[in-house]
Amino acid sequence: MTTSGEREHSDGDLIFDWNEVGRKGRLFPDNLTFFDETLRDGLQNPSVADPNIEQKLKLIHLMDQIGIHAADIGLPGSSKRAFDDVLRMCREITDNKLKLRVACAGRTVVSDITPMIEISQRAGIPVEVYAFIGSSPIRQFAENWDIDTIAKKSAEAIDVAVKAGLEVAYVTEDTTRSRPDSLAHLFKNAIDHGATRLCLCDTVGHSTPDGVRNLIGFTKSIIAGMGANVGIDWHGHNDRGLALVNAIMALEWGADRVHGTALGIGERVGNAAMELILLNLKLLHQLEHQDLTHLLEYCRVAAEAVEWDVPINYPLVGSDAFRTATGVHAAAIIKAESKGNAWLADRIYSGVPAGMFGRHQEICIGYMSGASNVNYWLRARKIEPSKLLVDAILAKAKTTQHNLAEEEILAVVREVNSSQPS
Repeated sequence: MTTSGEREHSDGDLIFDWNEVGRKGRLFPDNLTFFDETLRDGLQNPSVADPNIEQKLKLIHLMDQIGIHAADIGLPGSSKRAFDDVLRMCREITDNKLKLRVACAGRTVVSDITPMIEISQRAGIPVEVYAFIGSSPIRQFAENWDIDTIAKKSAEAIDVAVKAGLEVAYVTEDTTRSRPDSLAHLFKNAIDHGATRLCLCDTVGHSTPDGVRNLIGFTKSIIAGMGANVGIDWHGHNDRGLALVNAIMALEWGADRVHGTALGIGERVGNAAMELILLNLKLLHQLEHQDLTHLLEYCRVAAEAVEWDVPINYPLVGSDAFRTATGVHAAAIIKAESKGNAWLADRIYSGVPAGMFGRHQEICIGYMSGASNVNYWLRARKIEPSKLLVDAILAKAKTTQHNLAEEEILAVVREVNSSQPS
């Protein structure tokens, strides 16, 4: 917990934040919601394993703990196992009174919608229907569809869900490469038949931030022109490496729900990473009261469940996210800690405060380290750092091309101690 002494200096005193220059009021809508696609789109990645039901249940509990509002938990129309898993997760949510709302995905065909209706009735829980169909010219050409066929299929599926009392989010796949006239026709058709949300999809990771602004502005004008009360989702992929920034910009430009997956797993190179969306909004002071200390566990459970190797340099979660072996960096952290100021130590060489997200700064010993690194490392383990011991560890470090592992350092400690007279 941060004490008043630790915050003796305000952020503005010690950190000039260029990110705040020119900002006017709140960037994002008050009613913004986060939509987790880990258990649907995430599992479409060709390299992941399908989690067992216990792992899925653990993940939905963690989604609830970190403040995710809704999650797409599968395609129940795709197989018996998918149906059974979705039903089990819905019952887990009701039995444990989780706040997490449930959604399921399906094509705009009646046979994909009816399993969602059955699950909702059997579990006694509302299921939001995310009904998807391709809308871009390239998809129309490949599928031999015309715009009237797409509209007809969409209306039939939406009607079935709405008649059963379920809310519908209408998902135009490949929205970011679709023609304005086609989207206007499809959006109006969906709203007329009772859709309460429009989901704009950057299915192939085509969009830039300019594209996000243009598409959301266009969609807002359609909704306003109809006098409708319809939400806007943004669902983005990362093929250009822009998924995270596009998700943040989508909220700024008027989307009220943004999609993401744990660790950004998903089709091809993946989706916007949910933990990085949350991390950035927290640092932008948009989630002041949202506890994200379970964010790391959410990522680790997801990685284990799908058998995913997290890159060592991955933000927040990677093993190197808060590690340094550089002497100057380590010395600055140590000096900050010596002032009794944990707030300062967590920010002096980190733009992301580790403690805010359940981690801590780590100081390693390597070929670029100085004596301060060694002293800190030893004292953290309650080992007295004599000059002889410090010099011996530094000598070992300077002969290697890597940061010393704990066992390598302890071997030097044992060697030095055994050479001393008893």
